Amino acid sequence: MDRFSRNVAPRNVNVEIVTIGDELLLGFTIDTNAAHLARELAAIGVAIVRRSTCGDGADDIAAAVREALDRTGAVITTGGLGPTSDDLTKPSIAAIFGRAMRLDEAVLENLKGRWKARGWPGDMPVANRQQAMIPEGATVLANRHGSAPGIWLEDEAGRWVVMLPGVPREMRGMCADVLLPRVRERLGASATVIASRTLRTSGVAESALPEILGPLASGFNGLSLAYLPGWEGVDLRLTCRGHLATEAAAMLETGVAAMRERLGVTVYGEGNDDLAAFVLQQLRARRMTIAVAESCTGGMLGARLTAIPGSSDVVLGGVIAYSNEVKEKHLGVHTSTIAAHGAVSEATAREMATGARTRFGADVAISITGIAGPDGGTPEKPVGTICIAVDVQGAVQSVRPAVVGDRDEIRSRSAQAALSLVRRALLLQSETT
Repeated sequence: MDRFSRNVAPRNVNVEIVTIGDELLLGFTIDTNAAHLARELAAIGVAIVRRSTCGDGADDIAAAVREALDRTGAVITTGGLGPTSDDLTKPSIAAIFGRAMRLDEAVLENLKGRWKARGWPGDMPVANRQQAMIPEGATVLANRHGSAPGIWLEDEAGRWVVMLPGVPREMRGMCADVLLPRVRERLGASATVIASRTLRTSGVAESALPEILGPLASGFNGLSLAYLPGWEGVDLRLTCRGHLATEAAAMLETGVAAMRERLGVTVYGEGNDDLAAFVLQQLRARRMTIAVAESCTGGMLGARLTAIPGSSDVVLGGVIAYSNEVKEKHLGVHTSTIAAHGAVSEATAREMATGARTRFGADVAISITGIAGPDGGTPEKPVGTICIAVDVQGAVQSVRPAVVGDRDEIRSRSAQAALSLVRRALLLQSETT
């Protein structure tokens, strides 16, 4: 039985996260590890009270972890467990605890076995022996996803540091395999949780949502509500704190139901649901097919749809019609329409949609034309002017939303707006048939 498994009274834990790596400080690598750990640990009642990042230097690591230990007594680090000279996490933290480093023969044999299984000619590289050096008194945490084992180091006062690999795939795997089960055991059955449910909305402005939600706009029944706008729309996150897991789940279920009743068709999913996947489900349920016609998004809408596994039974094809000539020749847009209204107009978008539906023999077609920038705007049609149309079996709708952001954001928001228009058109058709 290791130090962690000894009997302790169930209690909640405040933890700090220290992510280690010069590449994080320089901005070459985005720190996704801290966000993942925060979400996963909150779900079992662990409050992340501070997150910090430090470089690869031994002094930097020691200072960051020592300060975190002084504040909370519980720290999780990611990074610096590899075989190279800049991987100094273990000896830096061992020194804080006054522990020497020793060679763990079991870890060493496991490393040798991994290299042999890879078909590596000859002996394992000497540098990898560093990964078998473990602080005295530490518990080795098995890593089924890579070569660097994790470390749990704890002192007699109950202060502890967990060291996990920095490679996100490995870190996430070890979080699920060994970290969360051990922390759950430490907390016991009476631990309260921090639990959330997220509703995804599309086609409505963040500022309009409080009016729709009315008395629910600031949270209710002990649940807090956060508004999270992004290029996909506005996510609404309900959070419950300080309750047992079963109680929190019931409170959130009631809260989500109340919000769905208020928001109606504005909500298209929960959590990480993809609007493209939802649209495909709706089309498949109706035995309908779809085609796309894109100008400024350059295939982004088609890519969103075809990224969903199994989309081939619904998506027939598409046309990237950047030039007016292609719009006219391949989508049947009239020269007179472009002359009268411009390539970026609802009239042109409507003819593009109908042309795509006719050309591919689809039940539904969606079109996008616009000015994504950074150049090309005019006072009448500034950058961000987007025209979208959907043709559902001959019934055509169009919109001209004003989309903000840089070029990439405008293109992404436009594709999402197009999917939202398809979804609403399908819902309208269901209501009228």
